[in-house]
Amino acid sequence: MTSSGGGVAEEAARMWGDLPVRVDWAAVAAQWEGFVAAARAAVVVPAVRVILAVSLAMTVMILAEKVFVAAVCVAVRAFRLKPDRRYKWRPIGAAADGDDEESAMAAAGVFPMVLVQIPMFNEREVYKLSIGAACSLEWPSDRVVIQVLDDSTDLVVKDMVQKECQKWQGKGVNIKYEVRGNRKGYKAGALKEGLKHDYVKECEYIAMFDADFQPESDFLLRTVPFLVHNSEIALVQTRWKFVNANECLLTRFQEMSLDYHFKYEQEAGSSVYSFFGFNGTAGVWRIAAIDDAGGWKDRTTVEDMDLAVRAMLQGWKFVYVGDVKVKSELPSTFKAYRFQQHRWSCGPANLFKKMMVEILQNKKVSFWNKIHLWYDFFFVGKIAAHTVTFIYYCFAIPLSVWLPEIEIPLWGVVYIPTLITLLKAVGTPSSFHLVILWVLFENVMSLHRIKAAVTGLLEAGRVNEWVVTEKLGDANKTKPVTNGSDTVKVIDVELTTPLVPKLKKRRTRFWDRYHYAEIFVGICIILSGFYDVFYAKKGYYIFLFIQGIAFLIVGFDYVGVCPP
Repeated sequence: MTSSGGGVAEEAARMWGDLPVRVDWAAVAAQWEGFVAAARAAVVVPAVRVILAVSLAMTVMILAEKVFVAAVCVAVRAFRLKPDRRYKWRPIGAAADGDDEESAMAAAGVFPMVLVQIPMFNEREVYKLSIGAACSLEWPSDRVVIQVLDDSTDLVVKDMVQKECQKWQGKGVNIKYEVRGNRKGYKAGALKEGLKHDYVKECEYIAMFDADFQPESDFLLRTVPFLVHNSEIALVQTRWKFVNANECLLTRFQEMSLDYHFKYEQEAGSSVYSFFGFNGTAGVWRIAAIDDAGGWKDRTTVEDMDLAVRAMLQGWKFVYVGDVKVKSELPSTFKAYRFQQHRWSCGPANLFKKMMVEILQNKKVSFWNKIHLWYDFFFVGKIAAHTVTFIYYCFAIPLSVWLPEIEIPLWGVVYIPTLITLLKAVGTPSSFHLVILWVLFENVMSLHRIKAAVTGLLEAGRVNEWVVTEKLGDANKTKPVTNGSDTVKVIDVELTTPLVPKLKKRRTRFWDRYHYAEIFVGICIILSGFYDVFYAKKGYYIFLFIQGIAFLIVGFDYVGVCPP
């Protein structure tokens, strides 16, 4: 058998050798190399040049927007153009000549009826703080209604919230505990349902607070007068103050981003256009403006921005009052932060798609206000900012080191990004030493934001996903709001029968902790850095190495705190 097998092999080799066709592997390799070079020259390089040109144009747009915002805020501070100088503001009970009927009633000491809404969903850690703060607001007890809108699915939490409301009712507070049979529309659905109750018909204004927000006792006294004395104002938005900003780097980065948003973006929008996006909480609305704009809609996951845009298109004005601050909690786990950023990036893009034509066709606002809303607010702020951050810094620049034909101008790599960063960093001077780490983290998050924005524009996948931001009760580290000398006694009770069945804890496999998209992008960027060191020598390797490492740190879940 062996000799026979060997003979067959020898015969096959002889026949193959007699064939007139020979495979020249060197020629095949040369042809393939030529094909790749032609494809790169004809397709890849032009495509990358187009991407770079678009990215650089968007970067210039973003810089122009940041310079404009900074100039407006400098002017506001230099000329002391605070809201109470641009609009009428007097304490309730102070009279003035030329008052309209609404202002005259306020001057006579007649406080307007105010509804305070607190939407909740399984808020075990923070429900007492928000309810207590709302019930401690300084306002005549017969002129305010506290409305707790509880969508909780946890029966234990629902019972706790209801008992907390009953406790404040026993103290004479006009507080209503409202539930509904479903969660249709999520937060927008709850707020819309809350306005249907008969007692709301007597109210003129609505103050809104998410479950982790704790307004100071004088919140209504400082905000409602803007609405009372200025009939054209629909919304008074106040600033967020964070009780857990120093908990970890993740919360410090969020504080830097949100401080810039409130101190500069909201201030500039309020001062120049009398418009900005409602932040969904820590604001006071005129009920007539909500009705005029069509009420709450649940067509996107940013019901607050949706309402604000529709109200603006009806000609209403908004005012931002940065001196009034409301304490709140930042998400300190990366999982919670990712869900929040998906909603905040996907929702605006989806809303822009739904309203871009309506904005341009509107006849009630000026041409410049429409341009601001369409171009500056939506396109630059909600689309270009997310797109260029990832496409340019995390894709085009790393890819350019593999293509010697691509040269990026120095102003586009260094000067403009540096100016943008410095203009945004002024929002939190105390964290200026974290600017580089903050920029690297924001670049990592741009991967999620661009995916969310594309999802919103295409209305695909998770476009309507609503995950309530997880709170760990960090607000409990601050002194709770109390009414007088009231204290709450905690009694240990042993339950013989649990209120709800105990769920089995699912063991998380170690690989489920990792974020593979970040790991993949991080590895690709680091490989580009090594190629730049040994071959391309374009000098981008320092940025590529630290940016790649930032992606890996997030990818391996070494950011934020571990939930208990």
